[in-house]
Amino acid sequence: MNRPERGMNLTQQVADSLGKAIVNGDYGAHNPVPSEAALCEQMQVSRSAAREAVKSLAAKGLITSRARQGIRVLAESEWNLFDADVLRWMRDSNPSIQLLREFTELRVAIEPEAAMLAAARQNTAKIASIGEALERMNSAESGLDDPLESDIAFHLSVLDASENRFFGQLGRIIDTTLRVSIRFTNMRTGVRAGSHDDHKRIYDAILAGNAQEAETSARELMQAALDTIVNAQQEDHVQA
Repeated sequence: MNRPERGMNLTQQVADSLGKAIVNGDYGAHNPVPSEAALCEQMQVSRSAAREAVKSLAAKGLITSRARQGIRVLAESEWNLFDADVLRWMRDSNPSIQLLREFTELRVAIEPEAAMLAAARQNTAKIASIGEALERMNSAESGLDDPLESDIAFHLSVLDASENRFFGQLGRIIDTTLRVSIRFTNMRTGVRAGSHDDHKRIYDAILAGNAQEAETSARELMQAALDTIVNAQQEDHVQA
């Protein structure tokens, strides 16, 4: 099984290791998840730790566990894709281009609206945070900051500035999708960092209170990322 994250208790370690293995495809219809007794032996944990870990994964929609039927992996359509652990496991599992596409389609649906709301609602402090993230992106282009982290900070700041609590809660999901998709799109386009100028157009529109321009600029940026992924998917299909 996979190595668990640091700082976890025993139950969390079992759930983390087993969850990663399920998402990676190590377990499924043709390779059932071990019984609780077998998990205890394999991972050298108590029966209660194994039982609680199984309950945790069942709550996330990854498995079902019933007496005399054992532990069964559920279809991916049943997984709670908004769960932080499931998102992390998917992010770390060498996701398919199709998953990257779906991640980015979610961004196209959410982020332009968030930019528009940020421009309309004009929370000065939160807009200042967008500007700070933009400065970090500028520094990243000179190698003075982390390209990925500064890019992510920008997009999360826009979500926060929307003043919509639900968009703010989606920040965790957008963080995960960005960590996967930015690396991929930058690799495909041959650039090391996100374009400061493209992001500045979004910031300038938000700062000026131009909601329509903010929405349009954000949508163009999101669509460009999606087009890169779709083109890569089509190329792979042709080569296959």
